[in-house]
Amino acid sequence: MDEDRETNRHQRGVTATAMALPLSGVRVLDLTNIIAGPLCSYQLVMMGAEVIKIEVPGTGDLSRKMGADPGLGAKQMGASFLALNAGKQSMTLDLKRARGKEVFKRLVRDADVVLENFRPGTMKKLGLDYPVLKALNAGVVYCAISGFGQAGPLAQRPSYDQIIQGFSGIMSLTGDENTAPMRAGYVVCDTMAAMTAAFAVAAALYRRQTTGAGEMIDVSMLDASLATMAAWTISNYFNAGKEPVPMGNESHSASPSGTFKTGNGLLNIVNNEQKQYEALCDAIGRPELKTDARFAERNVRIRNRALLRPILEEALQAKSAQEWERLFSEAGVPAGPILTVPEILAHPQVESRGLIKRSGTVDALGRDLSVTRLGFQLASGQPDVDAPPPRLGQHTDAVLEGAGYTQDEIAALRREGVV
Repeated sequence: MDEDRETNRHQRGVTATAMALPLSGVRVLDLTNIIAGPLCSYQLVMMGAEVIKIEVPGTGDLSRKMGADPGLGAKQMGASFLALNAGKQSMTLDLKRARGKEVFKRLVRDADVVLENFRPGTMKKLGLDYPVLKALNAGVVYCAISGFGQAGPLAQRPSYDQIIQGFSGIMSLTGDENTAPMRAGYVVCDTMAAMTAAFAVAAALYRRQTTGAGEMIDVSMLDASLATMAAWTISNYFNAGKEPVPMGNESHSASPSGTFKTGNGLLNIVNNEQKQYEALCDAIGRPELKTDARFAERNVRIRNRALLRPILEEALQAKSAQEWERLFSEAGVPAGPILTVPEILAHPQVESRGLIKRSGTVDALGRDLSVTRLGFQLASGQPDVDAPPPRLGQHTDAVLEGAGYTQDEIAALRREGVV
């Protein structure tokens, strides 16, 4: 099986010694919808993997209808879909039909990864769960993303990002004592599950290079979200006996640390180190605060944060947030503005990093397309994709032909409604 897989990689024009990107030559069968799964496979395709997005005939990924522009949704190219599916191939396949299952199994024999985010048990009902696919391809890496994982008392619960935000405690900590609970401003739990899944898939593929063995990966949105809360929130509770509470823009770990009023605008200031606090005192012209018994020592300062804030905000009235940001930066005091999404996307820092890919007019849309790249760069080259998000079923024939189906067989599958 491993020899066959390596042969197929060579047939795809990729060799073990000439990979343009780290995952070049990896083939992913992506059965996912909406955000968590598609964001995971977007990470993989940007790193060079070949991602074949398998969608329900006629409707496809639900996100094709979603987003702020109904016109895009009517074209089955919703803004949510556009964000996470560039570079992928789309084929339609009805997995509820016997012939559809046969086609999928044939594709699995030459796949490296199968990714799905159905409710636990769905793939078993279809007769396409990991034990079945492993029998066809012992090296396949199977990754299932769900709200609560494949087992446990909540496994069968339907879930979306906000449901998990509520379960995880994130909402209980977002806002202050008067406004909590509040949901985070974006789909943080979907995102954490996606990044966790992409990391797990990459790790399993790396191990397979030496063992030849595949893996069954069970990603829980709840688990992934809680894992990201470990450093402060969970460790402070378990290991320091401090139950977390909503603190708004204040920090539980340092003072001064939060959002402060200036003479014009708000400014974030974070002082984790004593030298940063002392530099702040000098920069605002209040050097006596360095030795004030209420604030001189870190832990005492944290306890007296409510006393320190009005003193600092009085001094900050002398200049605008923009002026203070410049002065603090020169003094080595971590500080920054509170930008809107349009403001940060237009910022020279983001532009210089090349985070936003602008594709120009895309035929299927009749308009320009902008998407984000990965959140890191490689010295060997910027991870990227050349193809825009696919039309529904755009690559069905090509994928089937690559799997050995003849034109007559493909026509028959179409007549039967399998693709």
